Amino acid sequence: MKKQVILATTNMGKVKEFQALLEPLDIQVMSIHDLEGERIPEVVEDGETFEENALKKARAFYRQFNIPALADDSGLEVDYLNGEPGIYSARYAGEGKNDQDNIEKLLEKLKEVKETELRKAHFTCAIAFVDGAEEETVTRGECHGVIASQPRGENGFGYDPIFYLPEEKRTMAELSKEEKNKISHRSVALKKLVENLSVKIVD
Repeated sequence: MKKQVILATTNMGKVKEFQALLEPLDIQVMSIHDLEGERIPEVVEDGETFEENALKKARAFYRQFNIPALADDSGLEVDYLNGEPGIYSARYAGEGKNDQDNIEKLLEKLKEVKETELRKAHFTCAIAFVDGAEEETVTRGECHGVIASQPRGENGFGYDPIFYLPEEKRTMAELSKEEKNKISHRSVALKKLVENLSVKIVD
């Protein structure tokens, strides 16, 4: 029987990534859409780090549904902008804005920055696993690249179309799902999580 965990997110793009990454481990990743009629806990993401926000979400979902909960907080950090947009990546252009708005704001801030070296950036992901007060684990993963001058690719979500991977000679949005899952910040953090859990989520 598959081990069930609830993923604390409304982002179906993230749900699909987690499902693909954990499927080989015989773990069923449930989303809020699998829990019809259940109240979704409201979580104010006011932590100062990705780790703090991930833990807040995982704890809230564990308390609400009483099953092991996974949550991630991730974002893009641009060296030239002193780490912006960072923990504000999803709402960089303001509340109610979408991925395209966030991308346009970032590209506007970098429009005068032509040198590749100055456009270096990395995706960061912190993943929290909560299965009661005695079992809380947080891991962190990163993926390094460069901010492209314009979007390329139709896959992925968020800032993927402008996150260029020099070793791949493609943006993250030009990779297949399988290729992305091998190198993404989320994949790195999740692999660390599975390795580091003192009580394995895989029995």
